[in-house]
Amino acid sequence: MADTCRIGVQLPEVERRVSWPELLVMAKTAEEVGFDSLWVGDHLLYDLPDGVTRGPWEVWTSLAALAAATQRVAIGPLVASIGFSNPAMLAKKAATVDAISGGRLILGLGAGWNEREYRAFGHPFDHRVARFEESFDLIRRLLKGETVDHHGRFYDLDQCLIDPPPVRAGGPPLMVGSIGPRMLAATLPYVRGWNVWYTQFGNTPEGLAKVAAPVREQCLALGRDPSEVLCTAAVYVQAPGGGGRLMGDPNVASAKPITGSVQQVAEQLAAFAAAGASHLQLVVDPITQESIEWLGAVLAVLDNARVR
Repeated sequence: MADTCRIGVQLPEVERRVSWPELLVMAKTAEEVGFDSLWVGDHLLYDLPDGVTRGPWEVWTSLAALAAATQRVAIGPLVASIGFSNPAMLAKKAATVDAISGGRLILGLGAGWNEREYRAFGHPFDHRVARFEESFDLIRRLLKGETVDHHGRFYDLDQCLIDPPPVRAGGPPLMVGSIGPRMLAATLPYVRGWNVWYTQFGNTPEGLAKVAAPVREQCLALGRDPSEVLCTAAVYVQAPGGGGRLMGDPNVASAKPITGSVQQVAEQLAAFAAAGASHLQLVVDPITQESIEWLGAVLAVLDNARVR
């Protein structure tokens, strides 16, 4: 069970088209009102139910700009798809963004799921987990400072190293965006945390505890102390004026958002901490500057209750 819980916010992705100046204002506002972290989705295109095709800003360029525009908050992709980059280039980008931020990057990694964007941008969609396993191993070794010579099933690296080296010994902390047993088997021996999306646990503390139990068991089976691997979760919150969040995948059922007064929302978020969450990424409806400011009052309640 987590004693305290860090709280972050996911910046706009599929919900609506957002100009860069507006997104930057939201990021700065989130830091000002007390959020612990900022998160950016790594997607390229969505085909939406109304026939519109929409894509967010590119994740690594965005993270570099956010790193330069903020001073305190952690930043990270939620989560970076290994299928969009050669693993060595992904490690290079991560090391650069971590340096720009002064060591504030949390490197979330996943295998991706949206075939449409893979095909549109010319990335292979087959063998996603196998590709992830090979790529993840290379990324973590490169960010640890190794010189890697690798000729595998999907990737070839010839005496590759990351220079300038990562600003933190061992590189930025790694987080896997999956609760799949095979993905966890490849990552739990090495990651600092794992992440689950709100639709996968019903957006409730009880659902999160149920999902976390087998992850803890798998940690033990792999010889890792479960307390060393942080439970992190994206939680869906509805602020005043929300009317329902647009889903990137229309085939996945949404979940009931957390709603209510400032005090009620704070109490519900505290329940996730009590269920074992160490870090929450709030997925907010509507995702606006005003919503982020309103959530600042929620954070103040949590601070007074010593949840954060």
